[in-house]
Amino acid sequence: MTAVHHDEPVLGWLDGRPLARTELDRRLAALRGGPRSGALPAPGSAEDRQLTRWVAQVVLTERLCTAEAAARGLDVTGAPPARLDQLAAVELGSITAAAFEGCAAVRALYENLTADVTVPTAQIAAYRAAKRPRPPGVVWRLSAADGDFDAAPDTLPAALTAALRAATPGDTVTAGEWTVVLRDRRESVDPAPDPTDRIIAAARRAVFVRWLDHARAHRLRLVPGLEHPGDPQQPDNHHRH
Repeated sequence: MTAVHHDEPVLGWLDGRPLARTELDRRLAALRGGPRSGALPAPGSAEDRQLTRWVAQVVLTERLCTAEAAARGLDVTGAPPARLDQLAAVELGSITAAAFEGCAAVRALYENLTADVTVPTAQIAAYRAAKRPRPPGVVWRLSAADGDFDAAPDTLPAALTAALRAATPGDTVTAGEWTVVLRDRRESVDPAPDPTDRIIAAARRAVFVRWLDHARAHRLRLVPGLEHPGDPQQPDNHHRH
């Protein structure tokens, strides 16, 4: 961990040790000088200060996880790059998601802390029951003047549906202004994928978030002006619905 000189701006304190603000300033400068700088809030505005707080929290999360990974003797070089899907990012929260994608130590610690997470079979069974697939139904393969298409009975005019129910593959069926050839009929089953991996992944993310929340509360001390952007005590948190 880089030593902080007595007159150097501080990002925060981790386990009682001051953290230099250098990395925060570097990232903010890269954002403001980058290709998407036009989308950033105006310098000096409340939104700009909130962006600074958000980036600061990402850096602090990375520093915390890096220290914990080192204490556990983890090989962070073995943590492959990651790109979270939308659900995973929402479950982790934007700050943790950014730290997870950007820092190998965060990913290595995640794997270490959550590798043994399991989910009771009863919970998986309950999920399957709640997401039971729809019962099988008939799908007809039809040919019309403008081409072939598949259709379920409840998507067609009632008169055509009634005529098709009495037809066999190869028959030409006319009902009102509709004329189609029934090419084939098959049972449609909406397969339910095995949810086990997704449920365990969500449980692992929940375990990691709980660990991080506890570690942040007990090991980090924040600097005024670099509070969590969602902290209701800081002056720029004007979240409204």
